[in-house]
Amino acid sequence: MNILALAATTSRQSINARLLSHAADLLAADILPGAKISFLDLNDFGMPIYSVDREAASGIPEAAMRFHAAIGAADALLFAFAEHNGHFTAAYKNLFDWTSRVEKVGAMSNLYQGKPMVALGTSPGPGGAQHVLNFVKTTAPYFAADVRASFSLPGFGDNFDVDTGKIRAESMVEELRIALATLGAPSA
Repeated sequence: MNILALAATTSRQSINARLLSHAADLLAADILPGAKISFLDLNDFGMPIYSVDREAASGIPEAAMRFHAAIGAADALLFAFAEHNGHFTAAYKNLFDWTSRVEKVGAMSNLYQGKPMVALGTSPGPGGAQHVLNFVKTTAPYFAADVRASFSLPGFGDNFDVDTGKIRAESMVEELRIALATLGAPSA
């Protein structure tokens, strides 16, 4: 199974990237042994801010086409969403906007191409990126995502050991494992 992993942030010290790495390790070691996990770096997908005028003048940037192709080549998606003011980071929102224009199925964007997805998020505070995760769960299906589960880790500094790269509480690790296991389950 090919899993596409992305921390939807450009921060080099991203706590969401650390959570994503931990989740990917659990997935490959315990849940879907032998799974190939490909990590994308959002910094590799810089583009001008989306506008209809830019699209009409220049077409869709190559970076958006590459992102769409990477999703297409994957069997499942494991994305960690940093929360900026309750929503996607500006960099991911721009990539999302451009990539949503690549392919339509009927009137709907085929951005996520029907792929199963687990959405992760963490934050320093007690919210655990719940706003952006709720936004993803609500809107991603309109862009052809099969959102199987989400996992929120509140209080990153209290609940994640940066030295070991792992979640501290076994109950939270088990919750993450349950979410990750949905990627290997058949579609409902």
